[in-house]
Amino acid sequence: MAAPYIMRYIAEGEHQTQDFKMRIDDSKKIARTLAAFANTDGGRLLIGVKDNGQIAGVRYEEEIHMLDAAAKMYCKPIIDYDVQAWKVENRTVLEINIAPSRTKPHTAINEENEWKIYIRHADRILPAPAVLKEYWKGTELDRPQRYFHTEKEKRIFEALQAHGSLTFSQLTRHCSIRKDVLTKLLAGFMRWELIDMTFEHDMAKYHLK
Repeated sequence: MAAPYIMRYIAEGEHQTQDFKMRIDDSKKIARTLAAFANTDGGRLLIGVKDNGQIAGVRYEEEIHMLDAAAKMYCKPIIDYDVQAWKVENRTVLEINIAPSRTKPHTAINEENEWKIYIRHADRILPAPAVLKEYWKGTELDRPQRYFHTEKEKRIFEALQAHGSLTFSQLTRHCSIRKDVLTKLLAGFMRWELIDMTFEHDMAKYHLK
């Protein structure tokens, strides 16, 4: 039953919660994938599968060694994962499952050895927007009685009502608000569930709920 089980996943292709790797050549690079899954919706990593869905197979011990280094040495906080080995076409495919984290955000090392926050969007790994980082810093707040209380907040809501959805840069121009102030305001609105953040062409956009 192992082959049909895995082949159903492979037929889905890569998407928001699934990624293929022929093998792990770089623990630092795979750490960014683990962190992005943990910071977003969780995900499944199939190791031993090419991008086109063909089965390449891997050596269990070698891949687990690299994966363990990625999760424990190159991710902060450490990322937990579940692993299952399957035999497909007489080759070993590893199924790695990462749950959405309760301790977001997780950082991972980039090419310049800097600790950065990543998220998953569709089949891509993206740097986390500043608003999302600020959102993770806060705690749940009571929903406000009104949609806005200050002139700056009023400008944000009027801009979103007029344009539907806007990027951070567009909001900065339309509202004439400093970037650091706008970041905190948008993060607060997200906590109050007044606005939502979606992605379009790998660009974060904000709109009213």
